Amino acid sequence: MSSTLIRGTAIITIGLFLSKALGLLYLIPLYAIVGKESMALYQYAYVPYNLFLSIAVSGAPLAISKYVSKYNTLGDYETGRRLMKSGMVLMMITGITAFVALFLLATPIAGIVNPETAENPADEVYTIEQVATVIRWVSFSLIVVPLLSLTRGFFQGYNKMEPTAVSQLVEQIVRILFVLGGAAFVVYVMKGTADMAINVAVFAAFIGAIAGLLILYKYWQKYQDEFDMLRRKSIPSGEDVSFWAMYKEVFGYLIPFVLVGTINPMYQAVDMLTFKKAMASIGLADVSHMYLGMINLLTHKFVMIPVMVATGFSMALIPVITGYFTGKDRPGIIRALDQTFQIMLFLTIPMVLGLMVLSDEFYTFLYEKDAAGASILAHYAPVAILFGMYSVTAAILQGIDRHKWIIFTSMFGLWVKMVINIPFIQWFEANGAIYATGVGYFIAVSMNIGIIMKVVNYRSTMVIRRLVLIVLLNVIMIAVVYGTLTGLRAIAPADGRWIALLYVLIGAAVGAVVYGVLAYRTGLLQRLLGDRITRLVGKFSRG
Repeated sequence: MSSTLIRGTAIITIGLFLSKALGLLYLIPLYAIVGKESMALYQYAYVPYNLFLSIAVSGAPLAISKYVSKYNTLGDYETGRRLMKSGMVLMMITGITAFVALFLLATPIAGIVNPETAENPADEVYTIEQVATVIRWVSFSLIVVPLLSLTRGFFQGYNKMEPTAVSQLVEQIVRILFVLGGAAFVVYVMKGTADMAINVAVFAAFIGAIAGLLILYKYWQKYQDEFDMLRRKSIPSGEDVSFWAMYKEVFGYLIPFVLVGTINPMYQAVDMLTFKKAMASIGLADVSHMYLGMINLLTHKFVMIPVMVATGFSMALIPVITGYFTGKDRPGIIRALDQTFQIMLFLTIPMVLGLMVLSDEFYTFLYEKDAAGASILAHYAPVAILFGMYSVTAAILQGIDRHKWIIFTSMFGLWVKMVINIPFIQWFEANGAIYATGVGYFIAVSMNIGIIMKVVNYRSTMVIRRLVLIVLLNVIMIAVVYGTLTGLRAIAPADGRWIALLYVLIGAAVGAVVYGVLAYRTGLLQRLLGDRITRLVGKFSRG
């Protein structure tokens, strides 16, 4: 078992969890400040923004970490430092270019993301100019975020995950404080409109990115002496690492990583372009605007929580798998794959089931009592497992230098989504968009796993046996949680926000205890997380 992989994953996952939790909780006061309808305007800004952001920087941390890790394994620390120095200039150019492009193209993009506005202005909540304005406000963060991504990737190449985790958390905290403070100031002090408040709220991404960059600068000061010492010990790798060779290799890594980062926004863009038309064709045009907001923003926030475990593994896996692959250590690769698949499924499956069973309470607590929203969340939650598997399998393919296959499998899955999205929506209404996303991701993940099995001759009956045990434990756990929840609902329905929160906390606590005890008694917990768990439980028992 790789302690480096576990430690790196734990640090990243904890940081992501806190960041995602804050990203969910701040929606409660923002929802109250700007209102339900304005949350759709917030979503209109972030889908194109995320797409441009992904194109500009999403692949940078992982590509840089892979490159730095590769040459560090060979003892060539100088090459990574050269990449860092020149990359700062390149990322500044990339960020400014992305900002200018999104700012200048805001109006045509607004017409694309909300096409019915141009055709029937009187029927829509927002005008083209309102949507374009909020896109312009969010575009400023693209200036800073590329530098942030490059620096995080450099640290990760040295297996230092703490700077990434802490900077992400600080970035999120500062962003949320500015979102809520700015929106409240506009609405309550300036007596401005809700769309003005949304403009200020999306600008918070720029402020948060600056805060994250300052945190990384502090970490650079902390580790600079260590990095300089390694640089002095650097030995030539024996490869041609001229400036052009360096960036040829980096961009060979970067393009698949960019695709991995953009694929989810691209799936959302397919929904944005086809959802309203498909819903209108079955007589549901009047609710299509609301349902699209639920799928692409409100429930999507929940669904991405279980995915954070896979994201943590993906970020930690790249340098680890690259090191093993560069060193031709096949047993190390196999151990890392076994460990990754088992722990990811062990942690992700119960979270997904919890979201499904507690969907009504979760939605009521964060937003309001809404049967449609809760139903969409319950149907969307299982797709999180596919999101996670896609992220992990794509990271593995990168680690074993199968970059081109990522492009093929990702685009093929997206093409399937595009082909089946409208008929699925016509057959299953709003849930059809979710099912189409699930089918697309399932195909991409299946192809990724097939390629991994062939390249490294990976066969693991142990993972299959452990998966069967994990599923069995989850069935028992969720039955207990469902029974507990049924009893609570019989006593008092969860109609209010705070009683819904109480039921969520009780359900989560019961599930965690039951699952944890079962996993410990069967020995699964010890096998996956090591002897530290046994010692920790022993201390609690003696206490």
